[in-house]
Formats: sequence, structure tokens, C-alpha cells
Amino acid sequence: MTDLTGGLPDDADVPAFDGAHFRQVLGHFPTGVTVITADGPEGPVGLAVGSFTSVSLDPPLVAFCPDKRSSSWPRIREAGVFCVNILGEDQELVCRTFASKGVDKFKGIGWEPTSTGSPRLTGVLAWIDCTVEAVHDAGDHEICVGRVTEMDVGDDSAGPLVFYRGGYGRFEP
Repeated sequence: MTDLTGGLPDDADVPAFDGAHFRQVLGHFPTGVTVITADGPEGPVGLAVGSFTSVSLDPPLVAFCPDKRSSSWPRIREAGVFCVNILGEDQELVCRTFASKGVDKFKGIGWEPTSTGSPRLTGVLAWIDCTVEAVHDAGDHEICVGRVTEMDVGDDSAGPLVFYRGGYGRFEP
């Protein structure tokens, strides 16, 4: 067992960190799957995210953690607005498309603009439209906090798409 609760050591005292083990252990925590979308000068943009969470009820805030190496994240950040699309169990292909690089992610994907102009994907369980409230540095990722401006339930007849131990699954309530 690794003790991560002690004081912060000097850099010289820090043992080598095993990133693969970190991913393996955290992979045992199931997450919902979302697609974060925005629209900008180059057209619509989106990325798959499993790090979405609610932050505050008053004011209504949510957050997600994009990878700094993402080519989509800078365009979403620049737009200053985004839509969180919560994927349903039948939308694994949508997730895989938005997790890929170098493809037209919106080809064959139905969507409508929200009031901020961000794409709301067709068939999602729910959607949350936001303005970027703050962005914080977090190692190789950033933490984007969004202020909720509009939201609704979409197709709630299906369960959510869930990511667990490197694969996709479903949850039946």
C-alpha cells in the first residue's frame, strides 16, 4: 500500500511514480461518460470526458478535467462556453468518435445549438449548457469550472454509458 498522506517531500526524496499502476487502480472507479462541445470560428468541436462532476448548487457550477495535450480543449476554452452531453448506454460509438483524433467528429452526428451556440447532441440522456467560470492548472490536465446557464433531461428511457476498467458498460437502475 502506498502512503500519500504524509508531508510533501523534497523532489529528491520522491520515488519514481508508476503511471500504469495509477491508471489501473483508478480504473476501478466507474465513471459516467460525457461529450463536451462548443462552437467557434472553425466550427463545432467536442471531446469525450469521464471526469465530469457537479461542484456547487449555489451558484450552479460543474467541472471537467481536459488533458492539456488535447487539440479540442483549446478551441472549447477559447469559445468561453460549452455543453456537457451526458451519453446514454447506446452511445458508445459517439463516445469513441469524440475520443478520437484527426476525424470529423460531427460527421453523421445529429445536434442542435443551445442558447450559447454549443452543440447539444441528439439522443443524450441530459445536457448542461455552461459558460467558462474558471480554469485551474492540475498537472498534465486543467480543471474547467463552468457556470450552468441552461439544462434539461433528454432521452431518459435508457441508462447511462459507463466507463470501468478500460471498457464501456451499462447501468440498469
